[in-house]
This record gives sequence, C-alpha cells and structure tokens, in this order.
Amino acid sequence: MPALIQSFLDETSSTWTYVVYEEDGGPCAIVDSVLNYDPAAGRTDTTQADRVIAFVREHRLQVQWLLETHAHADHLSAAPYLRRELGGRIAIGQFISQVQNVFKRLFNLEPEFRADGSQFDHLFAPDEVFHIGNLKVQALHVPGHTPADMAYLVDDQLILVGDTLFMPDVGTARCDFPGGDARQLYASMRKLLAFPPQTQLYVCHDYPPEGRSAKCLTSVAEQRAGNVHVHDGVDEAQFVAMRTQRDAGLGMPTLLLPAIQVNVRAGHMPPAEDNGVVYLKIPLNHL
Repeated sequence: MPALIQSFLDETSSTWTYVVYEEDGGPCAIVDSVLNYDPAAGRTDTTQADRVIAFVREHRLQVQWLLETHAHADHLSAAPYLRRELGGRIAIGQFISQVQNVFKRLFNLEPEFRADGSQFDHLFAPDEVFHIGNLKVQALHVPGHTPADMAYLVDDQLILVGDTLFMPDVGTARCDFPGGDARQLYASMRKLLAFPPQTQLYVCHDYPPEGRSAKCLTSVAEQRAGNVHVHDGVDEAQFVAMRTQRDAGLGMPTLLLPAIQVNVRAGHMPPAEDNGVVYLKIPLNHL
C-alpha cells in the first residue's frame, strides 16, 4: 500500500508537521512537531500538537517514531509532549552532537548536559533504513543548513526534505547558522534532485509570496525545472555566491535563541533551578 501523509501547518512559524502512515489503525510517524511558544510572555502551549494528537486518535494510529529533520531554529519541538501522550521514539541524525557542542558553549549549558545525542531515543546513521509498520524509510544525511540535517525517503515514493529545499518559488534554506555550509547544501540538494522526477517532496516550511497560499508538496521535476535558487543549470559556484549574499541580509529568526536550546535537548526543557522555575537563556551581544 502507498504511504499516506497528513500535513498540519503552524502559521506562526510557517512550519509543516506530518503524520506518515500506511492505513487507519496502523503504525505511524510524526515528523517535525511544533510546541507553541509566546516569546513575549515566555509561555508554551500545545494547541498545534493537540491537533496532531486528535488526528492520530481519530485514525487509531500507533506512534512508532517522532522524527526530527534537524534541531530547528524557528520553533520548539513538541516531541516530548507527544511521546508522553502517544508513545513513540524521538529520533534525529547522529551528527546532532556537532550542533550540541556548538550550542552548549554558546548557552554555557549545565555541566551535566552531554553533547552526544543521548537526549534522543535514537540517532540515525546516514542511509540507515528503518520502518513505519511495513513502510520502508531511509534516513538521508543532507547537511548544509546545519551539520545534522536529515531527509526521510519513504517507500521510495516521497521524501520529507526538512530545511533543504523550499517550494520552487521560494528557493532554498539559509546556511549562515553555526556549522552551515552552502557547498554542502548544494551537494545535498543535488542528491535529493537525483531521485526520479515523479518523487514527491514535502517541505518543512513555506513562506509563500503574496497571492499564494501556503503549500507543502512539490516534486523533483518541479524543483529541477523551476526552483529559483537551484534549478537545473545552476552550478555550485553560482549557488554559493547567491546564498552567501542572500544570507548576509537575513535577520535572526525570532525564536532561534529559545528554540535551539530546547531542541538540542530533543525538545526537553532545561532543568529547573533551585526555585523550581525553568529558565531559557539569552546571550547578549554575542550572535
């Protein structure tokens, strides 16, 4: 049976969350979940995650996996909340340790924080194969946006591409975060675009131009023909020059500082301090 996929858009962060499954009543995976966060009030809520929970329960699905494509800088992960409510294993690529090392230093995290990925239930090696029920999934290492980015090839028919490619009229992910590399991203995108033209590509974000509603689905053929940054004929040097110039003019994502220090912990909050309150850190004049 072909894979089924249900998408959920968090409009605040322009993030797509996916539930991937084979049939009602069977196993599923939840990909790139969102925990709502109000930076002005410093409060979280589970509105977006509860939409996913309602769908999973309505379709009688059993959660096997809570997959992250990378440690996101634009939203907090709801994976621990979903695991508590639905079960499943939180997983990410094994190179998350490189990201953790960078941000452990930046945030001066507690000595007990281990930059080895042990906060996650499973770390995928490049090209590792796993299953969602009978659906075969391959974890593809696609660095460039961060060193740890993964894409998930499901049943040789669709790929959840994370923050590599956006919709063709939007382009590609930025590469100016710590550990980002435009040359690596170019190679990762060409790797994805080498799949058959009909392969479906599900993006993690969409920032639609005026007049277009948000979309989540494109294809290899559409990307190769029309991606404004990396269509066929754009070579590595051209892409790197464009990406470098473009990134230099981009502002910091609104939720980068709160999000990344949570997401390197697999979505867990930092330990409470001796007054019982959990705090997030804001390094001043550093980034």
